[in-house]
Amino acid sequence: MYRSAILILIGSFITGLYSLIVIIFSPFVREGEFSIHRIARSWAKAILAVSGVDSRISGSFNVYLDRPQIFMANHQSVFDIFVVLAQLPAQFRWIAKKELFEVPIFGGALRRTGSIELDRKNRERAMVSIDEAARKIREGKSVMTFPEGTRSRPGQIRDFKKGVFHLAMKAGVPIVPISIIGSGEIMETKSMRIRPGKILLIVDKPINTSDYSMDDMDTLVEQVHEVIVRNYEQGKKEMKF
Repeated sequence: MYRSAILILIGSFITGLYSLIVIIFSPFVREGEFSIHRIARSWAKAILAVSGVDSRISGSFNVYLDRPQIFMANHQSVFDIFVVLAQLPAQFRWIAKKELFEVPIFGGALRRTGSIELDRKNRERAMVSIDEAARKIREGKSVMTFPEGTRSRPGQIRDFKKGVFHLAMKAGVPIVPISIIGSGEIMETKSMRIRPGKILLIVDKPINTSDYSMDDMDTLVEQVHEVIVRNYEQGKKEMKF
């Protein structure tokens, strides 16, 4: 636990430093070679390195580099955030709960990165957020989401909430299913203990939302859920790095 306390202090310092860098330099950077997303990726890699986490990706060729998409992944740990930033080859925006935008410095950095605020307690505002996200996606911005809506325990994948699927249908872009294996063992839900270890991302082929109508929403949700669960279970058996 002593090690975890030290790591949390170091991680908090790194997060505060990178958040300040984003806030200070965001007015001067572009979406090209030196982008805000690259700063965020550097932050994530630094957190993984000091935590003793070895992360890998499988199926990165399934990520579009020339068109927007919606990434959907299972969610078991705060380290999911770091590993998708560090490993996914495409730039993306976050859809994040309102409370994160209220965190000093970090919340300001979230806004500067173009992340989209979601007020889960206010349905009307949540729908406005989805409309805003759909507009950004149609303009060419990819989005990263955790359709479970909250973190689950290691070995479990909850049912998916339909809000992000409405977003995918409204934006008319593919869904890219991602399975994250090992993050729950690094840092469990509601735990402050950080263990060194391994995390594997498995990226499956995109699912075209144009093949579905709103009446087929349940079928689409079920298909994405099945793909993520299947790869999660397979990844647990094969993860040997």
